[in-house]
Amino acid sequence: MNSEILKGQQMHTLIDWVCGRYSALFYSFFTTILMGVASAAYFPLIPIFLIFLSLTLIGISNFSQKRSNVLANYPLLAYFRFFFENIRPELRQYFWESDSDELPYSRIQRSLVYQRSKELASVRPFGSQLDMYNEDHEWLNHSISPTHLDSQDFRVSVGEGDKTYETSILNISGTSFGALSPPAIQALNTGANMGGFAHNTGEGGISPFHLAGHGDLIWQISTGYFGCRSKDGRFDPELYKEKSTNNQVKMIEIKLSQGAKPGHGGMLLGQKVTKRIAEIRGIEVGKDCISPSYHSEFSTPSGLLDFAEKLKFLSGGKPVGIKLCLGHPWELAAIVKAMVEKKQYLDFITVDGSEGGTGAAPLEFTDRLGCPLTDALIYVDNTLIGSGLRNRVKIAASGKIVSAYDIIRHIALGADWCNMARPFMFSLGCIQALACASSNCPTGVATMNPKRYRVLDIENRAKRVFNFHNNTLHVVKEMIEATGLKHPNELNRRHIVRRISSSKILLADQLFPKVLPNALINGEECEDPRLNVYWNRVSSDSFSPKSD
Repeated sequence: MNSEILKGQQMHTLIDWVCGRYSALFYSFFTTILMGVASAAYFPLIPIFLIFLSLTLIGISNFSQKRSNVLANYPLLAYFRFFFENIRPELRQYFWESDSDELPYSRIQRSLVYQRSKELASVRPFGSQLDMYNEDHEWLNHSISPTHLDSQDFRVSVGEGDKTYETSILNISGTSFGALSPPAIQALNTGANMGGFAHNTGEGGISPFHLAGHGDLIWQISTGYFGCRSKDGRFDPELYKEKSTNNQVKMIEIKLSQGAKPGHGGMLLGQKVTKRIAEIRGIEVGKDCISPSYHSEFSTPSGLLDFAEKLKFLSGGKPVGIKLCLGHPWELAAIVKAMVEKKQYLDFITVDGSEGGTGAAPLEFTDRLGCPLTDALIYVDNTLIGSGLRNRVKIAASGKIVSAYDIIRHIALGADWCNMARPFMFSLGCIQALACASSNCPTGVATMNPKRYRVLDIENRAKRVFNFHNNTLHVVKEMIEATGLKHPNELNRRHIVRRISSSKILLADQLFPKVLPNALINGEECEDPRLNVYWNRVSSDSFSPKSD
């Protein structure tokens, strides 16, 4: 019996070497011997001998090393696995991905942006490709008496006084210099200037490339206070005042958290901190740049409002707001209650959904942390309505918004305007290669490698940014006309319909909880249970609720 087992093992070993996992090494070794003998008689065969000798040596190295199990068990052959694994995303995107697969944006969505950016027809022949009887299918109710509008330049007033800003209902979300390349930043801002809309700087500070396009800027100030920080990383009022009074800066946004990684700081490795980035951010060249997970200038809702008031004063009265990805619902309630108690108001709140984010983040943060945009938007809108502040405090929505319907939908659910980042990156030529964190972006959009971003023509890409904005707003205008309205600000939750099952549809107004104006001030019961639970337990003195 043992003899039979031994013979079987020997047979398996022979198979492994001749036509199994070691076969590449075996035949490489065999060919090396053959070419060695042949090249001794015929010298032109020496290069072939050297090639196979190299392969044999590599295979022996694979066989004997301990770092990779796959290489040790499949010398030479394992490289084919590594190669195909490396190009798997491209193979899937170009050959096997469905047009409607969202990874994270579907081919349909990307094609829509490309077509509108290039002034190509984005109409669809032969009917919809969507299954309209699927659960969660949504649509916009239209009117049999449509309106006719002369302009698609829809605007929203933000702030009060001389520095009120009339913002477009579609703006560019936070795009930091360093995350995006110099020509990408300049092309975005140039396109914003051409279209009369705003460009958020992202937390990396105001760079010369943000200024070079002469477009309106929303200066985002995060926990690192980049561009307005002292040497020890604290907020520098004088430096802030100098930059915030620039005519291009129209609004200030205090970033509390972002959709991609809420509650998480960031670090730019020292090797990536170039002289130019160091100058813009106010940090040291070659040293790790840390973005803390919280602000050092305040620790309470009241402190946040005082900081916002300070920023407004130093900027000469420009609108100041916050950006956050909703987490604990009581924290937003505490901020709103602080506004009620102190009679100090934020000018806007940017609600960033957890599905948003141009930056790289830990997988678990991207997938499992933070509130999705729709739910967060409803809650923020309800809180402001219930506190009587909805007309005073405007709401921006950001997070995987790409089409005109997306803009219509989010405005109907409670936003005043929408921000996009990744769709504008598509307009620059981004192909969703998902290489943003590697600095190997194939299109030169998300890299600081000059050899890669040299391919971006600023004038051409700026025109595409303008085209995408302009053509998207044209469709928004046509959809507003179809509903019988005159401005997107007339939209409400009754305009959006969702299929719940094959035989049941509901308005968004029926799906989501409602709050009556001033209900929280008057002590009235709200449909939103979170407000009923937390409003009387929060105060301006703490982000944490009082215990029962």
